[in-house]
Amino acid sequence: MFSSNAQLFFLFALIFSLVACRRPVPRFNNPNAAGNKSFPVSSTGTKSQDSLPDLPVGENNTEEMFSSFLIKTLDEAGIPKSLAERIGSGAAESPGFILDLLACLEGDPYLYRLVDKGHSLPEGYVPEDLVELGSSGVSYTVSRKGLMLRRAAAEALEEMSAAARADGITLQVSSAYRSYTYQVEVYNRIVNEMGQESADRESARPGYSQHQAGLAVDFGSIDNSFAQTAAGHWIMANAGRYGWSLSFPEGLEELTGYRWESWHYRYVGRELASFIETWFDDIQQYALQFIHVWEKNSKN
Repeated sequence: MFSSNAQLFFLFALIFSLVACRRPVPRFNNPNAAGNKSFPVSSTGTKSQDSLPDLPVGENNTEEMFSSFLIKTLDEAGIPKSLAERIGSGAAESPGFILDLLACLEGDPYLYRLVDKGHSLPEGYVPEDLVELGSSGVSYTVSRKGLMLRRAAAEALEEMSAAARADGITLQVSSAYRSYTYQVEVYNRIVNEMGQESADRESARPGYSQHQAGLAVDFGSIDNSFAQTAAGHWIMANAGRYGWSLSFPEGLEELTGYRWESWHYRYVGRELASFIETWFDDIQQYALQFIHVWEKNSKN
C-alpha cells in the first residue's frame, strides 16, 4: 500500500508515539499557547503548506517530522482550523489517531476512496462482487427487485436491519448500486426537470456517484421527510455501529456539493465509520478528503 520509505516513516512515528516522552510538538500557531512552536498561518486560518520546515530524516526529529506531515495533510485536505487543531493535539497525545487511520487503510481501498464532485471512480468501473438485495430471509424491504450492493455492504445492511427490526423498525431500501449507464439516465432526467445548476445539487454526474461504487443506499422516501420517521431517527443514531455513514449532512452543502440527503448512507466499514465519528465530527467528507491527501503525500 505504501512505499518502503513511507512504511518506515509510519513505523518510526508509531513507535515514537508509544514510547516518547510527552513534550510539546509543532502544532498550528496558537498565540495563547506559550511555549508552543508556531507556524505561519494562511489567510484562511490554516497553516500554509509553503511554510512547512524541511526536516531531515533522523531518530531525533521523528516526532516533529510526523507532526509536520500531519499538519500539511490536514491543511491540504481543507480541514477547518479548529478541527485540525483538535486532531493534531489528539495525535500528539496518544497513538490512537495513527492506529485508527492505519486500521482503515488496511481494508478495502474502495471503502475509503473519495468519490465526490471532483473525484470520480475509474472509467468503466463495475464492482466484481455485487449481490442482489431482497432475497428471502432478509430483515429489510426493497422498493423494487434488482437492487444490488457489494457483498460486504449487503451483509452489513442485513446486520443493521436485523438490529433495527429487533427495535421494532423495518428499513426500506429504495436505491442502491447504479451503473454508469443508469446514472447517465438519472442525471439527464434531473437536468431536464430542474436545469443544470439545480441538478448538480441533487444528483452526481456519471462516474462521480457513490452509488456506482456499490456501497451506497437510499432509504425510505428519498426525501428529507425520512429524517422525521422512526427509521430515520434509528439509522442516524445507530448506522456507524454497522459501518454506515451519512454522506450529505444538513448544513454542509458548501462542503459536499449536495443539499442535505437524510436518506443517503454509504457503507465505509466499522473501522472507518468509527474513525469518522471519533476524529472528524462524524463528517464523512472531511475524513475521506484527509485520507485521499494522506495517501497522495505518503507516496511522494
